[in-house]
Amino acid sequence: MQSKKTDKSRLPSRHVTEGASRAPHRSYFYAMDLTEEDINQPFVGVATCWNEAAPCNIALNWQAQSVKEGVKAAHGTPREFTTITVTDGIAMGHEGMRSSLASRDAIADTVELTMRGHCYDAIVGLAGCDKSLPGMMMAMVRLNTPSVFMYGGSILPGHYKGKDITVQDMFEAVGKYQAGQMTDAELGIMERVACPSAGACGGQFTANTMACVSEAVGLALLNSSGMPAPYESRGQYGVASGKAVMNLIEKNIRARDIVTRKSLENAARVVACTGGSTNAGLHLPAIAHEAGIDFDLFDVCDIFHDTPYFVDMKPGGQFVAKDLYEAGGVPVVMKELRKAGLIHEDCMTSSGRTIGEELDMIRGEADGRVIHTVANPITETGGVVGLKGNIAPDGAIVKVAGMSEDQQVFTGPARVFECEEDAFQAVQDRAYEEGEVIVIRNEGPAGGPGMREMLATTSALSGQGMGKKVALITDGRFSGATRGFCVGHVGPEAAHGGPIGMLKNGDVITIDAIRGEISVDLSDEELAARREAWKGPRETIYSSGALWKYAQLVGSARYGAVTHPGAKEEKHVYMDI
Repeated sequence: MQSKKTDKSRLPSRHVTEGASRAPHRSYFYAMDLTEEDINQPFVGVATCWNEAAPCNIALNWQAQSVKEGVKAAHGTPREFTTITVTDGIAMGHEGMRSSLASRDAIADTVELTMRGHCYDAIVGLAGCDKSLPGMMMAMVRLNTPSVFMYGGSILPGHYKGKDITVQDMFEAVGKYQAGQMTDAELGIMERVACPSAGACGGQFTANTMACVSEAVGLALLNSSGMPAPYESRGQYGVASGKAVMNLIEKNIRARDIVTRKSLENAARVVACTGGSTNAGLHLPAIAHEAGIDFDLFDVCDIFHDTPYFVDMKPGGQFVAKDLYEAGGVPVVMKELRKAGLIHEDCMTSSGRTIGEELDMIRGEADGRVIHTVANPITETGGVVGLKGNIAPDGAIVKVAGMSEDQQVFTGPARVFECEEDAFQAVQDRAYEEGEVIVIRNEGPAGGPGMREMLATTSALSGQGMGKKVALITDGRFSGATRGFCVGHVGPEAAHGGPIGMLKNGDVITIDAIRGEISVDLSDEELAARREAWKGPRETIYSSGALWKYAQLVGSARYGAVTHPGAKEEKHVYMDI
């Protein structure tokens, strides 16, 4: 009996399955035990960032199998493939961190190339670590296929001396150890219990921030991101995601039908109210770029400013991702935002329903402990703030979640370092003074290259008890786990002739997160004279290879540090080729 044949006249897989000329291609599929029925069905790419580099990604392999079950149950043919991940926790504090942001675009590129090369009709993408989440979502929007995203889940909290701890506490423990406040034995015990399971870092750091984004923007099924990675019941979300993508194929709902200006605004709201990572200010514009939507750092920060902060998450607050999940997760957070009129309810989601329709089905309410009510927030404005001024004409960003208003204004003399290593050494040696503004430059997307995160340096400062006694600004980035008055994404970066490259020791810098300003007490004439005398960008050791290529292509952090012209310049859409 002949199998039922899908009409593939408008699906990419027709190029590899249909007609006599594709007999050689079909022979490859038969070699992999596909049946005639399998070949006649839509092909769904199941892309994961699985690897053995870190706990963030180790659970993605088995979760992908559950996705494939869902695809098969809905009469699709899943084709699993993997791509790279660079895990920030391992790459942090050394040259390896230069690979981190570049890996985001490499992930998007390799997923695009795999999908194009094999003509898959849709994608379910699974990711677990900081850059892999936006990288996977960027690929979905770039290809504009029916797409469902699934997060691999967070790590369970560690437990030490009666408190829940995360990897953030380990980085800060290094500072305590260097300050003589912790012994070798204590450090050794702590490092063995801090990360007790598979999953991404547990606080509202970049991975969990972007996982919340995946739900809020509509690419992930609602509540799919919250459950910790070790929970076997995550498989139910995998099956549901596989079935959901088949529904999207049937209805021809594509990634750009879901990712719109309005849905990006919804996502930015969720970042703000949860005190999420400053890296969202980089990744949301990059995702928008793939859809041809103008949505830069200033747009993101405007939304941050108008959004109350009411979810009490680490690093600024008390709780971890598991606690948020048990309190109702992103759906309850979005319900609170809706009560204040801060959600666009008509945005389509990967379920095939609007976000408003999805939220109508949610029965949970704010618990007042992890999720405060929007009417009684922790602070009236978002946990992340945008800054602008004569140091940062193209903007900068700072996380203020957990900081009181009097801690959000800082004035002090600059202590300038040409790279992160020099600054970290100075912190280790206590070669800085209370009240200073530490400046780390030449760490931008092009100048680094790679826009490294500074968690090792900021955690060492916090561990020394100096996190609130100094400020730090950089054209690089900060981990979502960073706390203290730390300003990142200062643009233009030093390598592009930005004012941060003109600063000198002793220049008086003012950071005002309440007014959204960052400035140096220099006249326009003095800054212009320094720029005239500037000798050009610092030479790096990366004169070949992937990081050299990245440095040639990467653009401003304001627009997401993207590496290609984006949807505005495209001459075709993959799904229609």
